Amino acid sequence: MKRLHWYIIKSFLGPFFMTFFIVVFVLLMQFLWKYVDDLVGKGLDIKVLAEMLFYASFGLLPYAFPLAMLLASIMTFGSFGENYELLAMKSSGISLYRIMKPLMFIAILVTFTAFYFANYVLPHTNLRFTTLLWSVKQQRPELVLQEGVFTSEIDGYSIRIGSKDKKTNILYDLLIYDHTRNRTNESVTVADSGYLRITEDKKFMVLNLYNGVNYSEENRQQARRGQETYPFRRDNFEEQTIRVKVRGFDFNRRDENIFRNTYRMLNIEQLRFMEDSLGTDYYGRLRNFMLQIRINSPVTRKIHNLTAQHDSLKREVDVAADSIFNFDEYFEKQDKWVKAEITQAALSEARNNVQTLNMYDDELYNRKKNLNKYTMERHRKYTLSLAVLIFFFIGAPLGAIIRKGGLGMPVVVSILLFIAYYIVSMTGEKSAREDIWDMFAGMWFSTFIFLPVGIWLSYKAATDAALMSAETYSKLFGKLGLEKLSNKFKKRK
Repeated sequence: MKRLHWYIIKSFLGPFFMTFFIVVFVLLMQFLWKYVDDLVGKGLDIKVLAEMLFYASFGLLPYAFPLAMLLASIMTFGSFGENYELLAMKSSGISLYRIMKPLMFIAILVTFTAFYFANYVLPHTNLRFTTLLWSVKQQRPELVLQEGVFTSEIDGYSIRIGSKDKKTNILYDLLIYDHTRNRTNESVTVADSGYLRITEDKKFMVLNLYNGVNYSEENRQQARRGQETYPFRRDNFEEQTIRVKVRGFDFNRRDENIFRNTYRMLNIEQLRFMEDSLGTDYYGRLRNFMLQIRINSPVTRKIHNLTAQHDSLKREVDVAADSIFNFDEYFEKQDKWVKAEITQAALSEARNNVQTLNMYDDELYNRKKNLNKYTMERHRKYTLSLAVLIFFFIGAPLGAIIRKGGLGMPVVVSILLFIAYYIVSMTGEKSAREDIWDMFAGMWFSTFIFLPVGIWLSYKAATDAALMSAETYSKLFGKLGLEKLSNKFKKRK
């Protein structure tokens, strides 16, 4: 039995590591496609790009573990079924659960590894990746001159070119406005051609101009009063070099402390602490906001008790009315001037309450949404780790039922299942984030759906249910009275 277990483990580990690295590579390509606009044209060093891809790959591992487990399980048991190895094991009296037993321990080990990684390693890599990505986004792009468009990337200059030779990078028909002295267009340079480059340390711009003219005029503030003409100067040149010090083109790393308290950079204990702090602040603001709305005293007291969760001095207030007042009867007996005063006072109170609601609605909504992000991240560390084990109990019996190995059918089935899991998971998370569902129900919604599916598939595979047989569905359609569909399945068979 030990040899059989070792054989099953060896057959599983090869597809698992192969599919794991394939999934990470595919997700990493998606990352590059998403942030390509922020990386192109920045003149970044290859070390910075490699470091960013390294940290980004760590952020993709929580999604790579479940998908690799699902795909490897389907491939392993599908290969066993296709080569009749699974049939030989069962004919020897070995049940499917005993065949899956060594891989169950591996799935549990991978589950705890994924949780440890998500709770202790991923927060640090997310912090460094977010800081590095923000630094790259703040990095000014290398100067790109477009034909017929003024460019102000260089501090103090506005440059326009007529055309550019893509092979030699020579610029033609240059027009340059000098604003280095914080003046208007009093200094203009026109050149037939030129060449622009930035030094390797990205601190200076060197612009070589050929066959041009410099136009400049005296500052009008220095001219005499009442003088209508101003001194004008024109200089012709065959070659001129402009050397300007530029800032913002060198790469500067931002401080990591800026993002240290973001929800993706915290472990479970830190997330609980932030939830408590943000929750206390949110409910305090909510209580103050509700108390500003002018309602009767018992209802106001009841609202205070609902929002003050940890107040040991709060008293339960009975909001039941001790007497009934017929306002309609009282209102009809009043004079029309009294009615107008009552109506005006009611409208004024209603308008004040609506104004208060509009004033605090967006602020409280954004604060509650930010609080939900921390709670969601804490639940996500558990759900994504448990998804590894769930996908094993889906993939292993599904591979035994399909009986197809390789990268054909297993890949298609795995992608479809993972897309379904992702859609269900995003639906629950969005409902929880918007407070439509309870936070626990929304974050664990995908687990509640796919865990019974895994148990059902394991039961069907253990009982050798013919789920992929056309005869099974033809009999089912026959019982339901769908004879035409039943005949089609028989003909295909």
